[in-house]
Amino acid sequence: MAERTIFLDPDRHDPRSRKIHVRAYRWFTTVGLDRDAYVDATTSRGGASELPTAYSDAFNRAQNSSTDRIWYDGYPGSFFWSSGPRWLTLYVPFPYIETAIKALRVAELDHDYSGLHAFADRLALPIDDWLAPGERELTRGTDFTPPPGTFLRFLRGKAKERGVRLNGRATPGSVWIRPTLPSAEKQKRERDPDRYPGWADRWTGYLDPDDRPRRPWVGTRSNDLSHGALPVQFRPFATRTDGDCPCGMSLRDLENGSKGHAIHHAAWTFGIRAPKNLEWWDDLAVVTTQSPIAWRKLTYQVARMPQRENQYDFNSWSHLSEPMQTASNVRAYLLQANGYVIGYLAAQDINQHHRWNLIEGSQHGEQDNTLRPCVDLIWVADFYRRQGVGATLVQALADDFGCQVTDVSWSSPLSDAGRRLARRISPEAIWIS
Repeated sequence: MAERTIFLDPDRHDPRSRKIHVRAYRWFTTVGLDRDAYVDATTSRGGASELPTAYSDAFNRAQNSSTDRIWYDGYPGSFFWSSGPRWLTLYVPFPYIETAIKALRVAELDHDYSGLHAFADRLALPIDDWLAPGERELTRGTDFTPPPGTFLRFLRGKAKERGVRLNGRATPGSVWIRPTLPSAEKQKRERDPDRYPGWADRWTGYLDPDDRPRRPWVGTRSNDLSHGALPVQFRPFATRTDGDCPCGMSLRDLENGSKGHAIHHAAWTFGIRAPKNLEWWDDLAVVTTQSPIAWRKLTYQVARMPQRENQYDFNSWSHLSEPMQTASNVRAYLLQANGYVIGYLAAQDINQHHRWNLIEGSQHGEQDNTLRPCVDLIWVADFYRRQGVGATLVQALADDFGCQVTDVSWSSPLSDAGRRLARRISPEAIWIS
């Protein structure tokens, strides 16, 4: 199928013309309405740029029904959502391409949204009927059309969205299901009705009729080991569910099974996995602004850990363009263990320093113009902290420069952890820059 562009305005050469772009993929076709330049022109004349509410509601209905249908047919991926006002994209099953194009055209030009509602109704699936309470068998060809395993996977996802537990099993020509509502989900939705508008409990207290079909036993464990069991009791308790995690992310990121926080927290705890395409000839690597890009990208990735943990505005390592020499010899020390980068020190050479006795509020000494290595930032993975890794990195910096570790300068202001490390290395006073 060739890509198509359909112009909605008479002058197709006008850059402000609205267009519908049609592009085919393996599982579906995108039908996208390009209103970008049109919105700019409308706004410049003082017009409203937002879509009418009726337009947005109709489009969202069509979008939800269409994506549900594609998942129902077996698509394993996700979608990028866009709802205007500049771009309106429908993901459409192949048989409904022309219907989608016509519905978008009429909605945009005639402000008639019935076509989008009709498109949504045509693709809508009886999900609420499928997830009704009770043990039953859904037959392929009568109740659904995809392979039973594909259909069961789709139904599990929809059940999870509604907080329903789906006890299901796929057979060669059918799917057995028994939707139930866990007590925890029931309490959560009843405590916060504003978050779940329109939700109704159809499952609690439902009793299967005596003449219902029995699910065949497949020869493993008994069918229902929870038959006659008492429900688990829950009590409200004030636990910490908000705020910041020590790794720098919000505890809210753990909600709804988000993996982003877990991945970041693991890296913060154990370090960043060293790429397999980089050969470490020894445990400590010194990366400069002239090093290969793979090393500089790894340094940038490691430097993201202290940036997020301490809520810094900027990354301490930003040298990702062409190799270039810096006047202050900017460099980074990466320490690896067990295939992970567990320590990071960013440094440069500076010749303006003051002596400081590490006492809060005390005055700095006279300026010293000796060229010294300066610690810009130091970070150690959480599991390896308080084990001398930070001091090892500072000693490596001093050895590399050819000075005593007490002659190393520290970039101010120092964090509490940095001050403790500096005090262990140089108890009496340190150089700061």
